[in-house]
Amino acid sequence: MMRFGLKKVALLAAIPLLLAAGNPATETEHTVEEGETLGGIASRANVPAAVIAAANGLVEPYNVRVGQTLQIPRQRVHIVKEGDTGFGIAQRYGVPFQNIAIANGLSEPYTMITGKRLIIPAVMKAVTNPQPARTEPYFRWPHDGKIMLGYSLREDGGGHDGLDFQANLGDMVRASASGTVVFADKEPKRFGRLVVVDHGNGWRTRYGHLDRITVKLGDVVKTGERIGTAGEAGIATRPEVHFEIMKNNKRVDPASKLPQR
Repeated sequence: MMRFGLKKVALLAAIPLLLAAGNPATETEHTVEEGETLGGIASRANVPAAVIAAANGLVEPYNVRVGQTLQIPRQRVHIVKEGDTGFGIAQRYGVPFQNIAIANGLSEPYTMITGKRLIIPAVMKAVTNPQPARTEPYFRWPHDGKIMLGYSLREDGGGHDGLDFQANLGDMVRASASGTVVFADKEPKRFGRLVVVDHGNGWRTRYGHLDRITVKLGDVVKTGERIGTAGEAGIATRPEVHFEIMKNNKRVDPASKLPQR
């Protein structure tokens, strides 16, 4: 009896917190709470994360902070009832009728047909402090293996120009950032098989010593997508992945651009 009583008291105490917590499934605005991510909010709201990001001026990696208010661009539907007018529907939802007309392909004289389904487009507030657009990609790790050899390129061009990851034959090699494949072929001098991805604004990544290439020239790849498998092609003496980041054809230390593991 005592145990049941304690559980009941705890449940009653939690009710105000549950009521206070926002529910993205029904909100048009959501205040970010501790532990929430954009992906999780989008899943509960049943609105694509990219749509929420665009409505709130978010850029990759789409981080959100506790207390931040996010607009949820939720699309509603109205079933026209007898006596409905375009003006009345617009007033009910707080949406300019012109927006409703455009969303539904309506033209003058805007006759309302009973039973017709009208899309009510979301009206979003202007983003007051949009995040500035990134001028460089948000790079991720192309492989999870231990780094055997780090970046040590010298001004005279000597040293090592990227990261070498310890790998098993056939391990997946992932695109470090989204972009377009500009090279995916044999490279006989050093890497054996090489993939190069262009990320725009002068940024490129290179993936060498591949056992197999799984993309082709011109493919558009997303961050984390497989571009090949690890191997020991070229001058490699064991399975490994060579990875480079370049800006305007100059090598950049990948460790300075990759997130901490």
